[in-house]
Amino acid sequence: MQKSSPRIVITSGEPAGIGPDLCVMLAQQTLPCPISLIIDPELFEQRASALGLSVHNNKQLNIIPVKLGTTVTSGKLNRKNAPYVLQTLDIAVQGCLNQEFHAMVTAPIHKGIINDAGIPFSGHTEYLAEKCKCDHVVMMLATEGLRVALATTHLPLSEVSQAITRERLEPIIRILNHDLIERMNISEPVIYVCGLNPHAGEGGHLGREEIDIIEPLLEKLRADGLRLIGPLAADTLFTPKYLQHADAVLCMYHDQGLPVLKHKGFGRAINITLGLPIIRTSVDHGTALDLAGTGKADISSLNLAIETALAMR
Repeated sequence: MQKSSPRIVITSGEPAGIGPDLCVMLAQQTLPCPISLIIDPELFEQRASALGLSVHNNKQLNIIPVKLGTTVTSGKLNRKNAPYVLQTLDIAVQGCLNQEFHAMVTAPIHKGIINDAGIPFSGHTEYLAEKCKCDHVVMMLATEGLRVALATTHLPLSEVSQAITRERLEPIIRILNHDLIERMNISEPVIYVCGLNPHAGEGGHLGREEIDIIEPLLEKLRADGLRLIGPLAADTLFTPKYLQHADAVLCMYHDQGLPVLKHKGFGRAINITLGLPIIRTSVDHGTALDLAGTGKADISSLNLAIETALAMR
């Protein structure tokens, strides 16, 4: 698709959450490009009515209709709508693969209710990787001054150590380096790498993953020209002394780095999936069921996700 004619598709997320609210709020704005929104039109109308807003006057916004499984009550999950959520993702992915859209932006979903519906599901990142037939993808969150990528995503903590292998880490680091260059226009990215254990293993006294796995792999990749620093202790890496030199930080597990990023930029951060043949960005927050239909949702992260998707094309 030509850069002169960008077009974005947005999935509206969990229907009981704030995703539909954000879509209604989006319809009130001047959009940076034509946007297609995948949502049940009745839900769109109902949520707009709850917010006291109209969704009929934005000529840049096109609705791709998908029917809900059952009626939605704001803030109340219903497993009958899980297939609807996945159908919106399927339509968006296929549209991007067909180059109908140059990027997809996703509103938040609720992983638990999809699993409760009997559909194995661990998250957007893994689902999109499967749909795009990618063996390896990387979840990265970004805010001003900080990018955090993850070696593992939605795993129980008890399973993280066995998942930290050279076979897993090498493609993740290569994808991260590649997309920082190709998608973020950083010519020679510097990536700081966290250790897995406290104090990055304390020379083997607190674990050997750094000595046996992480450091030998980093040495190999440095020999290929990648600019990798680490493994470093996460509790000191996330300080200005290090971050001022880092284009991205690679963390070994979800809650090693994301609490820091969200503390720094919650509401002003986004989620980016690297390694896909398509561009996908997302909000940095969850479904916020307690805010659905109240008018208290904040559209800032969605706007930033759209802006970033445009910059990545």
